[in-house]
Amino acid sequence: MAIDINVHELLVIGDSDLLIHQVQGEWAVKNPKIIPYVQYVQMLCERFRKIEFRNTPIIQNEFVDSLSTIASMIKHPDSYYNDPLDIELKEHPFHCSHVEAEPDGLPWYFDIKKYLESRYYPEDDTFNQKNSIRRMALNFFLSGEILYMRTPN
Repeated sequence: MAIDINVHELLVIGDSDLLIHQVQGEWAVKNPKIIPYVQYVQMLCERFRKIEFRNTPIIQNEFVDSLSTIASMIKHPDSYYNDPLDIELKEHPFHCSHVEAEPDGLPWYFDIKKYLESRYYPEDDTFNQKNSIRRMALNFFLSGEILYMRTPN
């Protein structure tokens, strides 16, 4: 996306020191499954005038997690247009989400949240739909009324 909107200088923040050093060519890539990805990222790096990789320790990666969550929720119907995203650092924690409603007027996570609250499925769901909701719910948890996505960290 950064290439598509003609970004020339890019700061990449990640919590994997290993991957950052591998992409920068400082450390060898030993896992054969990762080699194509690292090579692809290195090829993309050549398209920027300046690109900097910065490691954020896992314990301090709330900002990285927030950005990845926001990025995964943004839908762009036109590949040539991107909504601007303004980020301000606040002294106090805050909650923000950008989620578009589904055709039925409910957010995409509605069934997951209802399942976590009550362990019940929508009445007309098939066996496969119920399995799908139950599997997806494993990636989320509720804290009060707020639905959070679980991360490996």
